[in-house]
Amino acid sequence: MSDAFTVLWTHETCRALRREGRVGEQPPVAFSGVHTSLPAWSSARPGDEVYALHVNRRVAYVVSHMRILSMERQPCCGTPPATWQDPKHPGHDAWEMLGADGCGASPVHVEGTPVRFDQPIPGELLERLTWRNRRGQTRVLKYVQDGLLERSISLQGFYRLTPESADELAALVHANA
Repeated sequence: MSDAFTVLWTHETCRALRREGRVGEQPPVAFSGVHTSLPAWSSARPGDEVYALHVNRRVAYVVSHMRILSMERQPCCGTPPATWQDPKHPGHDAWEMLGADGCGASPVHVEGTPVRFDQPIPGELLERLTWRNRRGQTRVLKYVQDGLLERSISLQGFYRLTPESADELAALVHANA
């Protein structure tokens, strides 16, 4: 059985997606890292789903829903860098804002829904979304007040959703597709 995760895309990432004209396009790749500057997707496997989220003015949005295809470098990634100054993933220059230059960035090939910024997570759903760790302990978001997210700190990272929350996010994405 596959798992579902969330990853928070920063304002900087989302501004770059807009600036580079990626809104409406399906991301073929995202990047995982070994440094805190880039979320580590190490607990995910091919077949798992990832919901890329963004928070703007206290509202959380689903930016893209992705299914992981591969977590290894592929020919589409281009030639591996010979020096530290070379581009790390030249075949994915169009999507480098998703972390290609992050410390220890490795490609995660995905099949994603088009990037969009108009799919808010309703406040009542936001209040009950639940994540679980490897030991099975669950948690909800902190700082949700009146259906708005006062602080995004508890979304920052790469976190496994409970199956029920994954189903609810999937229903939201498919209802608004």
